[in-house]
Amino acid sequence: MAQRRLTDFFARRRPGVSTTLPRAKPAWRTPSPAKSAACAAAPGPGSSRKRARPPAEPTRDERVPPARKRLRLPADAVSGPSSPPAPVSPEHPSPQSKETKKAARSAGGRPCLAAQENKVPSKVTVSELKSCLQRAQELGARVQELKASAQKDAGEPSAPEDEGRLEGPCGEQMPAYQRFHALAQPGPPGLVLPYKYQVLAEMFRSMDTIVGMLYNRSETVTFAKVKQGVQDMMRKRFEERNVGQIKTVYPGSYHFRQERFVPTFKDGIKRSDYQLTIEPLLDQQAGSAAPQLTASRLLQRRQVFSQNLVARVREHHRAFLASLNPPMEVPEDQLTRWHPRFNVDGVPDIEPAELPQPPAVEKLTTAQEVLARARSLMSPRMEKALSDLAQCTAEPRSPRSPSLAQPATPPAAPPSALKGVSQALLERIRAKEAQKQLAQMTRRPEQEQRLQRLERLPELARVLRGVFVSERKPALTMEVACARMVGSYRAAMSPGEMEKHLQLLSELLPDWLSLHRIRTDTYVKLDKAADLAGVMEQLARLARAEETL
Repeated sequence: MAQRRLTDFFARRRPGVSTTLPRAKPAWRTPSPAKSAACAAAPGPGSSRKRARPPAEPTRDERVPPARKRLRLPADAVSGPSSPPAPVSPEHPSPQSKETKKAARSAGGRPCLAAQENKVPSKVTVSELKSCLQRAQELGARVQELKASAQKDAGEPSAPEDEGRLEGPCGEQMPAYQRFHALAQPGPPGLVLPYKYQVLAEMFRSMDTIVGMLYNRSETVTFAKVKQGVQDMMRKRFEERNVGQIKTVYPGSYHFRQERFVPTFKDGIKRSDYQLTIEPLLDQQAGSAAPQLTASRLLQRRQVFSQNLVARVREHHRAFLASLNPPMEVPEDQLTRWHPRFNVDGVPDIEPAELPQPPAVEKLTTAQEVLARARSLMSPRMEKALSDLAQCTAEPRSPRSPSLAQPATPPAAPPSALKGVSQALLERIRAKEAQKQLAQMTRRPEQEQRLQRLERLPELARVLRGVFVSERKPALTMEVACARMVGSYRAAMSPGEMEKHLQLLSELLPDWLSLHRIRTDTYVKLDKAADLAGVMEQLARLARAEETL
């Protein structure tokens, strides 16, 4: 077998020597699992992994591929995963099949991955997807039917999520900081105004300030001037609707008129246009000069406006108490807070009062009005043309459809959870709850503060006993005891407030804790032999009894 020369190899690879076109680089493709060869049998122990040489030397006319590309399949032999292998005649095997067999023999004992790649998952047809989608829709409809039947059995409304939603003037849902404004107020609970009422009170304060400045300078107060000033102060929109609400709440605050020829010094408003003027109503004493809107008057008017707003909320609260079961009635002078279930921010908006409107100026807008006005000034031909035009442009009005009467909502059925419970027992529970809520609404701020201290006493008693045990003294001064307890209590509290708690504790349990005044100091003495659990239980019982009063 003749040996290949190195010069022949370079002669074949040189583009200028060969007359044939240069061969294109084969595409890098992954051979198909169906086309790949089966796993070769494991070679015997005497077999070698050395690559065998070709049986014969190729001639110069044949195109020999490079050494690193000999074992690769040509591009035309590679097919997709679904293409079947090309049939090969056993009598005349192709050179590609020979190379494939050589590659299989050279692999030796390596695992063949062709068997694993042949396992291709089956394709999901469109009909199967449609059947799955139809099945899911049927299950969803079944779930909805079960939910509807369960709600019907429980006596609940079908759409409970729509209840209790507050909507703004344009129909959109109000944000949470407005719907729950009353619940986020700092300080002790009281007669808190709704958020929209507080905004209106702030608008009245800003408007009164602007009107006072202009009125004291003897300047004509117009709505355009007040609107700009209020919006600059509050960073909120201020419209005539808000002025109408202010007039509804405080009718005796301003006098409104429509006037012409008011100097505005603006290009957008003509002097001949009507403008809404505002004049504050002030009490003028006989024989005195023109009254001024001073700071004391501003404060007084602001207090009157706030009282009127509270009176309006009281009316809604009174209607809410009358709708309870059983109905409740609280004297107005004893009411210190709203009912716990009364939605303060859910009260309706204040209806704006009517403001003076500019006088109606007759304007000709249709051909019929023009014809009626200038009938005597036209010729017969023009009059006929205008009458024809008026008949053509007139549209027949469609009769209004009678409004359908909405069916009355049936009364809510009692929940099934209370089925079988005695009606007398329910009445007693409701009466007791109403009595507790009545006591809560008529509670004074001093009583509320005392209740808060009573709730802290059981834990403070435990902390105080720990202080005496750690100090190992029969008595401590008030300053030392308060300082130790302030450092040990979980909440922040001043020494003065802690001293008030100790005084209340000594009033309720004089046998367990006693205060002794010696010269300029007050000493605290504690009975450490007493049962602490019994003391805490007694304090909790006193707090519950005080709360029900």
